[in-house]
Amino acid sequence: MGIFTRRTRAAPAPAATSRRARRSRRMEPYTMASRPSFGQWLKATWLDIITMIVLGAIGLGVYFAKPAPTRSFPVTFSDGEVVWPSVAYPLRKEIVPIWLAAFLAASIPIVVILFCQIRIRSFWDVNNAIIGLLYSLITAAVFQVFVKWLIGGLRPHFLDVCKPDLSLVSNGPGAFGAGLNGKGFNGLYYTREICTGDEKQINDSLESMPSGHSTAAFAGFVFLSLYLNGKLKVFSNYHPALWKLAAVYAPILGAVLIAGALTIDEFHHFHDILAGGIIGTVMAFSAYRMTYASVWDWRWNHIPMNRTTPFDFMAGHELSGATFTRAAAWGPGDRHGKVSGDSHGRRSWNGARKEVPAGVPVAHTRPRGDEMV
Repeated sequence: MGIFTRRTRAAPAPAATSRRARRSRRMEPYTMASRPSFGQWLKATWLDIITMIVLGAIGLGVYFAKPAPTRSFPVTFSDGEVVWPSVAYPLRKEIVPIWLAAFLAASIPIVVILFCQIRIRSFWDVNNAIIGLLYSLITAAVFQVFVKWLIGGLRPHFLDVCKPDLSLVSNGPGAFGAGLNGKGFNGLYYTREICTGDEKQINDSLESMPSGHSTAAFAGFVFLSLYLNGKLKVFSNYHPALWKLAAVYAPILGAVLIAGALTIDEFHHFHDILAGGIIGTVMAFSAYRMTYASVWDWRWNHIPMNRTTPFDFMAGHELSGATFTRAAAWGPGDRHGKVSGDSHGRRSWNGARKEVPAGVPVAHTRPRGDEMV
């Protein structure tokens, strides 16, 4: 089970005799109790690798594309008063650049996952955790860049970056109000044609919603929080120590601080940050449930899923002891989440004994679906 444990060498398989046989062997069942060879791991993961590369390329292409919509915006009334002060903030330096937010959202969870292997020592736990983290980060990034590209919005410093010249909207220099390029009632609204600032900065200032910083931070750190909850068994069947609760919520605090910094440096509106946080959180939950047996059910939420074998909630699992905590009999050799029986035909589910008539299949004692979410 250890991450450095020498794998058992499988017996050589007979040569495939037909195309159907070769096709059936492409995704061979594997055990999660031992470390696979690189070839075995690649057979199980190659499609994900290609998909992540394709999604990453698509995301980068959309990220560097010019904003799709042509937005209209007001500048000043006839008396010179700014119509929307919320987009007239000064351009300031970012407290946390986007590259740093993405780096922290990926590197910190990976470091914590590897640190937990001091006690868990499972290759497949590392594999599923890091693969799930990448699922979350990449899908969240692609989702948000498409929304940013096709919808976007004006950043708080838009007018400062745009540097509008209202003389461009009229035949006469210095004229206000309705001109040749004025839009809407009384010609109050204009398009980017009146902007005189740097084109790249203007393009960026037209793509405010959702926040990429918030999306990356919540996609990475919410996934880490779910991972720590499963490995520390904070919300489970015993009273944990306070430091475990603090450890579970520390990543959430990190995500909130990164996202909140965007209101200080005035790069995003509050609703931009909220939208990014929702996207990142949804992707984190989805990715964790794809790679682990449960999100909230404390009996299973620490167990990584096998790609070829469906998880049997009644029969336990090879990695049922893959937890960091050792409290309350968790850890290697634990019996949490397993069905046990005795000589009198009684069966128990996680310590809660239930009378079952002799001969009744185990599946009939399965808990309700709402207990296994």
